[in-house]
Amino acid sequence: MKLLVSLLTAAALASPFLSAFAAEEKPAAPMAAKPDLVKGEASFTAVCVACHAADGNSSIAANPKLSQQHPQYLIKQLQEFKSGKRNNAIMKGFATALSDDDMRNIAYWVTSKPIKPGFAKDKELVALGERIYRGGIADRQIAACAGCHSPNGAGIPAQYPRLGGQHAEYVATQLTTFRDGGRKNSAQMTMVAAKLNDREIKAVADYIAGLH
Repeated sequence: MKLLVSLLTAAALASPFLSAFAAEEKPAAPMAAKPDLVKGEASFTAVCVACHAADGNSSIAANPKLSQQHPQYLIKQLQEFKSGKRNNAIMKGFATALSDDDMRNIAYWVTSKPIKPGFAKDKELVALGERIYRGGIADRQIAACAGCHSPNGAGIPAQYPRLGGQHAEYVATQLTTFRDGGRKNSAQMTMVAAKLNDREIKAVADYIAGLH
């Protein structure tokens, strides 16, 4: 009888811990399908080439270079164009026609292509752009771009996009759109851009174009 009582008592004491352990257990997330680069190239050629060029190095300064960008970042942007979280009527039309597999295949294919380096054009502003990018503006609590996008503009995979070599016009437009509330899919960038004036935006965008 004493043995039975002891066993029941032990079971009762263990029960909460077992229940908690069971509650914490979660089924393993399904592995994402491996990207199909052949399909990615075909989809990119069919959908993206006109604006972003055959290898993702757009020759149109208003359109971003996609080559060597982090694939997770591109997938996220395509998903947000499709959902409307990032507002762009042209890109929404293209993204809406893409499945998750299409997005993944395109992103991994185009990011396998090397980016063509750019260069800064405005000698008068490049020093200001470098100061902002590398050190921010402390007295206005503007963080250094390099803190998230790395000193050479390579970014941090799956978190912060590559900026180095990107068209200055495109970067300036995005910073202005973040500042003015037209682009709302990054609260962090909205807060940074809100503190920059037009001259500072132009300067840092020009400096970024020459990063490599």
